[in-house]
Amino acid sequence: MASSTIVSAALTLVLAFTSGLVLISAPAPMAQAQPSPDHLRRADSLFAEFTGRDSPGLAVAVVRDGKVVFTKGYGLANLEHQIPITPATVFDVASLSKQFTGLGVAMLVQQGKVALSDDIRKYIPELQLMPQPITVDHLVHHTSGMRDWPGTLTLAGWRYDDVISFDQILTMAYQQKTLNFPPGSEYTYSNTGYNLLAEMVKRVTGTSFRTWTDDHIFRPLGMTHSVFRDDHQLIVPQRALGYSRVGANGPWRGVTNNLTALGSSSLMSSADDMARWLINFDDARVGGSGPKALMRTRGVLTNGSEIPYAFGISHGTYRSAPTLSHSGSWAAFASFLVQFPQQRAGVVVLANTPSVNASRAAFALADIFLGDALGVAPVALPTTSSPPPLLERAATPPVALAEFAGTYESDELGIAYPVEVRGTQLIVRSRRHGDIPLQHRGRDDFSGALGGLRSVQFQRDGSGRVVGFAVTIDERSRDIRFVKHQ
Repeated sequence: MASSTIVSAALTLVLAFTSGLVLISAPAPMAQAQPSPDHLRRADSLFAEFTGRDSPGLAVAVVRDGKVVFTKGYGLANLEHQIPITPATVFDVASLSKQFTGLGVAMLVQQGKVALSDDIRKYIPELQLMPQPITVDHLVHHTSGMRDWPGTLTLAGWRYDDVISFDQILTMAYQQKTLNFPPGSEYTYSNTGYNLLAEMVKRVTGTSFRTWTDDHIFRPLGMTHSVFRDDHQLIVPQRALGYSRVGANGPWRGVTNNLTALGSSSLMSSADDMARWLINFDDARVGGSGPKALMRTRGVLTNGSEIPYAFGISHGTYRSAPTLSHSGSWAAFASFLVQFPQQRAGVVVLANTPSVNASRAAFALADIFLGDALGVAPVALPTTSSPPPLLERAATPPVALAEFAGTYESDELGIAYPVEVRGTQLIVRSRRHGDIPLQHRGRDDFSGALGGLRSVQFQRDGSGRVVGFAVTIDERSRDIRFVKHQ
């Protein structure tokens, strides 16, 4: 072996051990295709606003026929140290993580270690409070009825800048006593379902989810800058920080990211690595043809209707061309991946600011680099709309509010909220979120602003006495029961 090769290999191993990432050797180079000057100019013009020295930005990659046809970074990965974004910059790709969990489940099904019809309690018996069986198939297709943890943890007093660990998310899931809907009866997106799938992979394989994905997906694909962050303090080389701003022209502010939501989120990856993943959509070098086909299998509801969602990907169309896509967002990061199976092409956009519309950017790049290979571009028609009329709500007399006052507790979430009357307003007191005014919508129906709170429906016993309330945060987290202390 030449001395330069020995030095290079040794340096790779040193970096691997010191960074906490498992990098055995440099990945094989990806085949490259040279884009035309016109394509480059048009791509750069899309992201001109992110090319300054004071802005976060994005990294992009376009692949076609097994080759990378374009990859580039715009803006800064770190504003304090003025570090530019490159195709090797590592982003939190948020819900794009679900595709890798989906492939993991599909591989275990192909190996006969898991069946889609299995009750998840076969692998995770801690879910003993579940009122009905939930299958692996329900979880991968978001038809389980499991509540989504971002809403329920907020209601339980957590803030998004807290340390939110995988164990905390699982504990919340284990305490869930009711479901949003009977399993299989409807499609409603739930991050919690994919967290349970990651835990299932761990228990079936006998190794951590991070290690299993390293060994069976990332390392075989040469995705050496990709890792599921299972420790919020893990050092991830070349990682971008997330930034948001107040108002259109306000100062940039760093956004804390202490999440370890394995399976649903928390994958750290780069545009270069995601290009390798896009190519694998076609050649299935990792996973094989069986799991590839299974990953694209749409869910079917109990009424026989088919949904667009499969194993971490959603079927759709763009300019008459079939697509497989998914988006992601968390802690100011925004991501979007779209694959065009018929054109053997794909685009990924990874951003460290929500100022980037990742899906719009991805389709704009597809217009540039795929061009006539897609169908006729749609003609945008002007639209006009007027805001809906405001609904007048009758004021509730102060005396009517007194019966709602008291302390309400949820065993499922492990939290109690005092509710009190102040003047003509009903107030929910929260140590973490401050006082939350409730707006009256009907006799026993109120709404508030906590975590997108949509409905607080007070409940009565047979004598008409208020005994509790049920909270619906949004369609992903419904009917969370609180009991009034008597």
